[in-house]
Formats: sequence, structure tokens, C-alpha cells
Amino acid sequence: MKELSSLMEYRKGVKVVDATLRDGGLVNDFFFTDEFVKDLYKANIKAGVDYMEFGYKADKEMFDVNKFGKWKFCNDEDIRDIVGDNNTDLKLAIMADVGRCNYKNDIAPKNESPVDLIRVATYLNTIPSAIDMIEDAVNKGYETTCNIMAISAGQESDIKVALDMLGKSPAKVFYIVDSYGAIYPEELARVIDLYAEFAVKYDKKIGIHAHNNQQLAFANTIEAVGDGVDWLDATYASMGRGAGNCAMELLLGFLCNPKYNVYPVISFIEKHMNKLREDGVVWGYDLQYLMTGLLNQHPRTAIAFTKEGRKDYAEFYKEVVAQD
Repeated sequence: MKELSSLMEYRKGVKVVDATLRDGGLVNDFFFTDEFVKDLYKANIKAGVDYMEFGYKADKEMFDVNKFGKWKFCNDEDIRDIVGDNNTDLKLAIMADVGRCNYKNDIAPKNESPVDLIRVATYLNTIPSAIDMIEDAVNKGYETTCNIMAISAGQESDIKVALDMLGKSPAKVFYIVDSYGAIYPEELARVIDLYAEFAVKYDKKIGIHAHNNQQLAFANTIEAVGDGVDWLDATYASMGRGAGNCAMELLLGFLCNPKYNVYPVISFIEKHMNKLREDGVVWGYDLQYLMTGLLNQHPRTAIAFTKEGRKDYAEFYKEVVAQD
């Protein structure tokens, strides 16, 4: 059992990362209004959030700029239009996805960019490419994290090799990413122990990015806090791909650190997030996401089920079981 102080006290090392624009952008193809983004930026400042992730640095030769909003590509000038010189305590982040980012050309040196942190996203089989991206970003002056996706589908031996390789890289944080929303808190505790072995060895921090397929994103995130994980991802109103993520309002309401303030988050949700839902943007827990989470599958089939407006849940269950 955890020490009660692990949950009731606060650690100064905890960092809260807002991933609403990036993970939420997967729901609406990144078509957010400038008013939405500016108000989100202001809300994060008032709430004491540590990092705000603006979106992806996607390769414009791979993705049609006319089919996505600008936060799929995160041009520095677009970020500056929102934040100006960003003379605040809030740091800015973008995600660079292995194989989908022309990082050597599209990521400028830090002294030319408003961005502070490059979050490199990778699967276990692309760790060498991720390390090259991390080294490129660090050489340009950025902080870096490495987000290892679909960790629930990985073999322990492969995870150990990946963490040992990343430990020798300049990445400052190893992220546990429960892409499929398949991990239970008891399992997460064991994953954290595995990560901690290499985090201690190489003096790194651990992060958690949870998905809500089984309504465990918040539970897993606070499980991680109690086990010493310092970097915590969340999104406003849980907005994110498929079933969504750990809700920012839940996380800030839980953390005992007086630097965080949940009221600006609630105000933003009232003004903007409810309107998104009213306008037809769909995300959040539902039976189809539960099914893929239970089966430890990528939610792409559940996302397609949702977009098609299907309601034949029992038939869908038979379909995904057949794929397992």
C-alpha cells in the first residue's frame, strides 16, 4: 500500500502538461479557432499548468495542409500569434512523431522558436529513429521527452532494451503512454517499477499519458503520482482521440500543490468545451472504446464505428473479438 503522504502531500517536481490541442486535435482535425487557442493559453497560465502542447510538427509533404487545421503543423509564427513573447511561467511544447515529421528541416533552432519542449513520440520498434530526433532537438537547444506509445502491447524484454537505449540519450523524461486504454492500475504499478529502474540508473524522470477506454485515465494518472511519476498529461474535459484522456479538471482538483488552480479550467470548459460538443465534435468513453481497451487493441476500429454512427454494439464486439 502506498504511503498516505504520497497522495496527500505534493512534490515540487510534478509537472502538469496540457495536451488538449494535440490529442484533442485528433478528434476535429485540429480545426480550433484562434479564440479557443488564446483562451486555452490564458486558462493554462491562470491554472498554473507547467507545459502547453500546441500540436504536432507534421511533415507537410505527407499531410495535406488543406485538410487539417494549423495545429497539425505548429508553425512558429502561428504559435507567436497566440503567445507573443510568452513572458510567463508556462512553457510551450510540440510533438514530433517518428516517421511523420521532417524534423531536421522543420524544427528551427530554439533561439528562433517560441517552443521550449519537443515531445518525441515513438513505438518500441522505432527507438533508434526517436533517439536521432531527440539528439537533433537537444542540439538545437530544446528540452526533450520520449513518449513510448502502445506500451501495453510491448514485451517486457523489449521495453527494457528501449529504456536502456533512451537512458543513454539526452531525453529528460521517459513517458508511459497507454495508447489503447488497456492498462489497469495494478499493472501500471509494475510498469512504473520497470521504468523506475532505468530512470534511477540514468537520472531521468517518468511521465504518464493515459487514455480513458476503460474509464481509468484519471485512476491510472493518480496511481502514477503515488508511485513517484512526475510528468502528468491531461486534457480539458478529457478531450482526446477516441475515449479521450485524463481530465485536467480532475487532475488539478486532486493535486495538493497550491500552485494549481482548477477554477480557470472550469471556466474554460463552460465557455468552449461544451460548445464543441454542441457543435457535433465527439469524444469520450463509450462501449466501443471499452471493447478495444478490454482487448488491448488500437482504437481505430472503434473510431470508425463512431464516425459511421453505428449503434450495433454487440455486432461490433463480435467483430473486434474476431480480430484479436
